Amino acid sequence: MKFSKKSEYGLRALIELTAVYGKDPIRRQQIADRQHIPLVFLEQILLALKHAGLLASTRGASGGYALIKPPSKVTLGQVIRILDGPLAPIGCVSKTAYRKCDDCPYVKKAYCPLQEVMGGVRNAIADILDNHSLEDFIAGARSPRKRSRK
Repeated sequence: MKFSKKSEYGLRALIELTAVYGKDPIRRQQIADRQHIPLVFLEQILLALKHAGLLASTRGASGGYALIKPPSKVTLGQVIRILDGPLAPIGCVSKTAYRKCDDCPYVKKAYCPLQEVMGGVRNAIADILDNHSLEDFIAGARSPRKRSRK
């Protein structure tokens, strides 16, 4: 499974925003320059994160973007779901965007080998990403704190 450039750039932007959490907002140009992100693409990413309630923006000379949720309360899984959608490799194992497989020969059977394996893949990915906060991420934590699943 491969995540998009959007998620990669989003996480890199959040490194900058987490580092200045609780301080003055940071300009998008600073984020773009420091993280080597194309500015036009970064603007789309920051807007998506703002609409999801993770960021606030202010205008003016001292304006910019700021993380409004504590970094310890934002997981990498949340960020990737906002930017890329569900973590599941196939729709029929997604917990947030379940999609029935119309063309699958196992759709009317009690057991689907794909579902079992891909469900395990989804759970493994979610277990890692949902248990790493932005705080852990920028601290380089090797063993994230376990959080309860919703």
